[in-house]
Amino acid sequence: MAETAEVGIDRTQVKKAVQALQAFLKTKSTGDSLFLDDTQQISLLFTLWKIPPKAQTIRIPLPHGQRSDTEEVCLFTRDEPNMTSDQTIRFYKKLLAEKGVKNITEVIPYKVLRTEYKPHEAKRRLLSNFDMFLSDDRVRRLLPSHLGKHFYQRKREPLCVNMLSKNLARDISRVVQGSYLKVTNKGSCCMARIAHAGMTADEVTENVEAAFQTVSTKLRTKGPVIKLVHIKTQMSVALPLYTSNLNHLTALDEDQKVTEAAKQEAAAKKLAKKNKKTEDVKKSEGTEEEIPQLVPMGTPSKKPKLEKTPKKKQLEKAPTTAGGKKGRKPQNKMNKKGGKGESKGKRRVPKLK
Repeated sequence: MAETAEVGIDRTQVKKAVQALQAFLKTKSTGDSLFLDDTQQISLLFTLWKIPPKAQTIRIPLPHGQRSDTEEVCLFTRDEPNMTSDQTIRFYKKLLAEKGVKNITEVIPYKVLRTEYKPHEAKRRLLSNFDMFLSDDRVRRLLPSHLGKHFYQRKREPLCVNMLSKNLARDISRVVQGSYLKVTNKGSCCMARIAHAGMTADEVTENVEAAFQTVSTKLRTKGPVIKLVHIKTQMSVALPLYTSNLNHLTALDEDQKVTEAAKQEAAAKKLAKKNKKTEDVKKSEGTEEEIPQLVPMGTPSKKPKLEKTPKKKQLEKAPTTAGGKKGRKPQNKMNKKGGKGESKGKRRVPKLK
């Protein structure tokens, strides 16, 4: 949380500034008409010592409503199953009336937003027709792609409401009559609307005190961060309400030094742990016995291939033994038969006496 030892804002100083601001508004008007005009917004300007590391949105509940009854509020709802767009609108209007909600002036289902407000001109007209936008938390994540960038550039994006809540009227009233502060990480100044010109000085003072206490406790930073607080309107100068002590800056510097020292110590511990691991690994490798290297065994030499004799030479060779190869037997038979034929073919010549 932000600052627990932050000194509270001075009530007398706040009341003096509010009265001076009301006197300024009276001088700028032709009578009391402009002062009674509720469109004049009164805002608080917060200046921080340092830019926050992360963006944050702080909701500020106010004891007195900072919106008038004439302001237009639009509610985006989900599409009810088995119902047309007109039936959905009538269903939610009836629900709001039963719960006692009187702040909502228009109900727009999600399907109507997708179809009828698709052109850029329709989106700009929708933005200019209403002062505030609410959305059912069940369709909140679907709205940015259909609303367009103009809603977010002017910081008029819808605020979430739980439509299933038992105390729906109380929740909607807190959101509508309350305020919110957008703290960005791009600068050290941020502004929140806390009242309007039709409120009394005491009501504005109480709203200022409540807003200051809420912001000082909900900021996600360490130490006293709020440097200056001013009150102003759209057309007036900023009147100072609170100025932080320079001791807060030294406290912030000390906190920053402590955090940096803690980070450096954590980094040193991490590095030492890493070095210790590497040393342990090296020691374990040195103490282990050396594993003999495996030498590949010599592969047996291949037997030389026998040269094959050509077929012609095999045919020319005669059989050496009688019990030669089987392939030679037909030749022997042929020879035997041939010998017999020669003996038979000889003619006997008679002897002469």
